[in-house]
Amino acid sequence: MLLSMAGGGSGRGRPQAQPGAERGPTPQSRGGTARRQFHGDRRGGGGGGRFSSAGPSRPPPPELHQAMPPAPSQGSAFSSHEQQFQQLPLHGEASSSHGISKSMRFPQRPGTGSLGSKCVVKANHFFTELPDKDLHQYDVSVIPEVKSRARSRDIMRQLVELYKVSQLGGRLPAYDGQKCLFTAGPLPFKTKSFKITLSEEEDGGGGGGGQRPEEFKVVIKFAARANLHHLKLFLEGRVAETPQDAIRVLDIVLRESPSARYLPVGRSLYSPDLWRRHSLGEGLETWRILLRAFVQHKWGYHLILVNQLPLLLIVTNMSSTAFIEPLPVIDFVSQLLNKDVSARPLSDADRVKIKKALRGVKIEVTHRGDIRRKYRISGLTTQATRELTFPIGDRGTRKSVVQYFQEKYGFNIQHTTLPCLQVGNPRRQNYLPMEVCKIVEGQRYFKRLNEKQITALLNVTCQYPQDRERDIIQTVHHNAYDDDEYAKEFGIKISQSLALVDARVLPAPWLKYHDTGKEKDVLPRVGQWNMMNKKVVNGGRVSNWACINFSRNVQGGVAHRFCHELAYRCDFVLEPILPVLSSRPDQVEKALKERFTDAMKILKPQGKELELLIAILPDNNGSLYGDLKRICETELGLISQCCLTKHVFKTGKQQYLANVALKVNVKVGGRNTVLVDALTRRLPLVSDVPTIIFGADVTHPHPGEESSPSIAAVVASQDWPEVTKYTGLVCAQTHGEELIQDLFTERHDPRGGTVTDGMIKELLLSFYRANGRKPERIIFYRDGVSEGQFLQVLVHEVQAIRNACDCLEPNYQPPITFVVVQKRHHTRLFANNHADHRSVDRSGNIRPGTVVDTKICHPTEFDFYLCSHAGVKGTSRPAHYHVLWDDNRFTADELQSLTNNLCYTYARCTRSVSIVPPAYYAHLAAFRARFYVAPEKSDNDSMASGAGGRGARGTRAPGNAATSSAAPVPVKPLPALKENVKRVMFYC
Repeated sequence: MLLSMAGGGSGRGRPQAQPGAERGPTPQSRGGTARRQFHGDRRGGGGGGRFSSAGPSRPPPPELHQAMPPAPSQGSAFSSHEQQFQQLPLHGEASSSHGISKSMRFPQRPGTGSLGSKCVVKANHFFTELPDKDLHQYDVSVIPEVKSRARSRDIMRQLVELYKVSQLGGRLPAYDGQKCLFTAGPLPFKTKSFKITLSEEEDGGGGGGGQRPEEFKVVIKFAARANLHHLKLFLEGRVAETPQDAIRVLDIVLRESPSARYLPVGRSLYSPDLWRRHSLGEGLETWRILLRAFVQHKWGYHLILVNQLPLLLIVTNMSSTAFIEPLPVIDFVSQLLNKDVSARPLSDADRVKIKKALRGVKIEVTHRGDIRRKYRISGLTTQATRELTFPIGDRGTRKSVVQYFQEKYGFNIQHTTLPCLQVGNPRRQNYLPMEVCKIVEGQRYFKRLNEKQITALLNVTCQYPQDRERDIIQTVHHNAYDDDEYAKEFGIKISQSLALVDARVLPAPWLKYHDTGKEKDVLPRVGQWNMMNKKVVNGGRVSNWACINFSRNVQGGVAHRFCHELAYRCDFVLEPILPVLSSRPDQVEKALKERFTDAMKILKPQGKELELLIAILPDNNGSLYGDLKRICETELGLISQCCLTKHVFKTGKQQYLANVALKVNVKVGGRNTVLVDALTRRLPLVSDVPTIIFGADVTHPHPGEESSPSIAAVVASQDWPEVTKYTGLVCAQTHGEELIQDLFTERHDPRGGTVTDGMIKELLLSFYRANGRKPERIIFYRDGVSEGQFLQVLVHEVQAIRNACDCLEPNYQPPITFVVVQKRHHTRLFANNHADHRSVDRSGNIRPGTVVDTKICHPTEFDFYLCSHAGVKGTSRPAHYHVLWDDNRFTADELQSLTNNLCYTYARCTRSVSIVPPAYYAHLAAFRARFYVAPEKSDNDSMASGAGGRGARGTRAPGNAATSSAAPVPVKPLPALKENVKRVMFYC
């Protein structure tokens, strides 16, 4: 049996390689600050220094201060940044760009790591030789103003074609599509005006036909010289501030030629010709991407290329490289609805679906011969085409759309039962029948993909490492950067070979299982292991459980046998408290509440609770899963485990049951495995003093869901020194807001004083209740932050953590290490020799534990790439870790080893995972909380931001601190998690 009721003992120790010699003294010893040990039972409540449960307005009793450590001295690691950080804005000002101190510096790299076996890997970075040219910048003004970058580029290309030799001194300028122009040397003037004539690009509204010529006045004026000297000093590590202006110049130069050949969308370049198109269904297709971006490196200037690789491989943004097929609109609608739209009238649901899919899409008309005028769709008519009329002149007479097209163009509309498209200005009556419209090529689809589209997408985009490396190199040669006229003009030379990078493979940690199993501990091989002959280190106890079957395909007897097998596998009481209940999926709320009530009638007189619900769901269950989780976790206080119908009938389902049992165990308070080094107190900068490890993430609604809030989630370890159990909190906040608003909040109490609250405070108190000691060290892994937000996140969130600590006890400021975890980057690592089986896993990817902290990393700051998982399908993406604050002064080996080891403690599987588990758990918690948000009611209704108006506990309301100069849209709190749900890893 998998689960064990008994607790786990400490396993036999395993030797660990000693860290490098670069580690300095600990923060407590470094400045002479004596560490004051807290006494008493770690899991008890007595003896240690205690937190007060309220803010400063209600101070704790004097005895709660007795064990508090003294304030950091001037020599401590914390106070080494004190003077600088005290100037930062407080919580309420943190997100304002005006309050950010530009003098802030991220921690310097504490040397490079030495642990692990050395190897060489290849990266999709290409060495680039910096130009030795005299670069000049010019301001560009276009009159009348042009908002489209593509249109602006057309104007500039025309200007260069006409005046390069005669007026520009033979220079070939690089243009950013907006206000800046760069040249390799001066132009023969300081200011000059040009007149350019282009055919007008019409887009909806108005009458008339054809593309009329349009005249523009272009003024080019000298602005400054673009000095690359600062960039060279930065690459040599002699200056700390990133020279963004110089980087921008080089980026613009190398985008010029590809922008003419491909479709530029943001920083990406797309082309349907780079790769055979693949249909995703319902009128969507994929294009390959040529993505180029500059990054700064110590040993040279590199160009990252992710060539011929769909951006859809970024799993967190699957829809970003789906394109709408350039189909006739009627064909698109037929694919969207999966039926012949001319056979029967459209239903109201069909109209809503079409309107959502086509709103904002650009189309061109096909009924006017060579005149292909373009429009943007603003809506759909409620009437059929045959019923539509519009006013003619001022006499109040009206003409039908069918009659107009017959008289004006000689076009007979066939599909008169279909609605018309409304185009151009939505306040004007401008109708186009669907059959005269075709979707313009090259339009990205930003909305959410369905499951079939995602599956098709993954099948199309998945490439094994060797194939991907080959495609990248082929595309580099195909684009012939050596012959690029702009690269030659500006003196930029790009290598044609992937960069070779020194790497190391960190050893896997030993894992502890229960002593009563045949195998008490295990050393994972190539990032994975199994549960054969093992028992979980701490088994959660389940005596009272129930099952509801929502699947019509699963008969009662089959459901009972399945639950019996699962209960046996989990080693809890085999029979449910009540017989298995069968219910319809559309009656989920009624079934849940009735079954819960019936169970509690039996259990409550005995002083017991219903501890677990097993739910069998149809394979295609729509909103059933989300509704069930919301009701169980926010209304009933019930832990649940859902199983799909296909798994109930799965042959040889023991592996599936084992995986489910792992999830069930942590949901009911157990632990699956722990690190041997944690039990033997040998985790660097974790085992020596009580340490809490946080994970945080913010998830944003899908594009098109503008009225839905963003969800922030924070989890924190509770079981020091093992650090495997995490309590999680979630909070709704302003749509699109990346900074976590509810880390620390304070409000004025009408009865006097100030009341403080927030996620950090609640999780610190929870840690104290679980361990009987306060955290003396904080490690914070923050997911989902881009480089442009580093400084804002540092200022806002580290300050919020400090404020939360200070409100618990005066001068309580444990040292903080704040690490950003990034998966949305385009760096890929390949084995130097694909034929060497010792350097690759089964999928051909680099081995788990591969870490890189040279060449392709920041010149001076503390960051590294870590591929902590074994590849399963496609090319593995290493996680990028960047340290933004480090009071604890980790060495490279300490932080890299800790991070890699934690990746083996993920509760849901017997594999190491790609990002550190606290960040992973925060992502899962935020995703779960999305189900607590009320769904969109109709096409036009705004989506409610939360259910009910009750206060949040576990799910939290945003704090009162403003995060921008504009007043945020009020966000309703999420429904509160029940207390028993908050205490366990319900999100697993």
